Amino acid sequence: MDDLNTVPDYGLHWMEASGAHADIVLSTRVRLARNLQGHAFGPRARVNDREAVLRRLREVTGRVPQFASGPLLEMPEMDTRTRRILMERRLVSRDLLGSEEDGPARGTALLLSGSDPTSVMVNEEDHLRLQALVSGLRLQEAWSHVDRLDEELGQDLPFAFHPEFGYLTSCPTNVGTGLRASVFMHLPGLVLTKEIGKVLQGLSQVGLTFRGLYGEGSEVVGNFFQVSNQTTLGKTEEDLVDHLEQIVRRVIRYETDARRVLLRDARGVTEDKIWRAYGLLRYARSLSFEELMNLLSGVRLGVSLKLLPGLRVYTLNKIMIFTQPAHLEQAAGHDLPPAESDTHRAAFVRSILAAEGDVSVEGTSPDGPASELDA
Repeated sequence: MDDLNTVPDYGLHWMEASGAHADIVLSTRVRLARNLQGHAFGPRARVNDREAVLRRLREVTGRVPQFASGPLLEMPEMDTRTRRILMERRLVSRDLLGSEEDGPARGTALLLSGSDPTSVMVNEEDHLRLQALVSGLRLQEAWSHVDRLDEELGQDLPFAFHPEFGYLTSCPTNVGTGLRASVFMHLPGLVLTKEIGKVLQGLSQVGLTFRGLYGEGSEVVGNFFQVSNQTTLGKTEEDLVDHLEQIVRRVIRYETDARRVLLRDARGVTEDKIWRAYGLLRYARSLSFEELMNLLSGVRLGVSLKLLPGLRVYTLNKIMIFTQPAHLEQAAGHDLPPAESDTHRAAFVRSILAAEGDVSVEGTSPDGPASELDA
């Protein structure tokens, strides 16, 4: 079956760039790990445990308003491309999809809400991963969505809980609250001013960590970083969310200051980097995904500094999602070898940028356009 005909827009709401600081913070995610009493979890879980968990969840979802109109997608029943698309939209993890040889394990699934930005990964590392993904810096809103879902599911499901340690999870680093909150940030100013190393080191000193586009185990490309909490034990969920927000707002200030430095001390070089990136995206005939992400970083910086008038952050978010390999194959209707994928990627980018209209180069002299950072 073509699952995307059923869920064409799921996982795309964050692209709208409607949240706070959307030019720097692409999205916010809050996730809770939960396991059910009476069933082995983690590496000890067997097929009967996973299938029992899935049955229990299926029984209670009808009583949870968010999922009354949303689908439950069982991973083994879906075609490979659709599963990859769900990962590219950051709705599922590599672990949920399984290995290329064996595919997803029996009992793995994704439950999607039909009314808000929440979803549940079933039988990934833990029995349940409750998550919310929203646009911009909206940690409190994302936490509110997940907290409400946790309470509603907890009324019918017996979560594994220890009076001393809190919620029990497969990985010891998640024990306690089971909460993992992350903010997906674009930090080219700190990279170009060579301050990024100090900032990342500072994150580790205050209990935070960073990852790449696809989360744990993925590399950082295009100056895009996922910043998240490491500590889950000994603090409340609200404390962890508040702490992350305080630090992220500080990083945003550092990034904003770095962009001011670029405009003040290296405006010509910065403009050249931005316009070269735009020119390559606008006219290239072949683009790898890594090359695209690096060029998008330059263009995104230009849009934020108002050096590329006319482009929208939403457009750049859309390009980032729909130029990933599985999305390109879905559009083409067949598998694409790497070279052909690069050609399709460049053609898609050209068509999107052409639809936005050619960006004017007027007002980009050294005394050029007034940036919001100049104010």
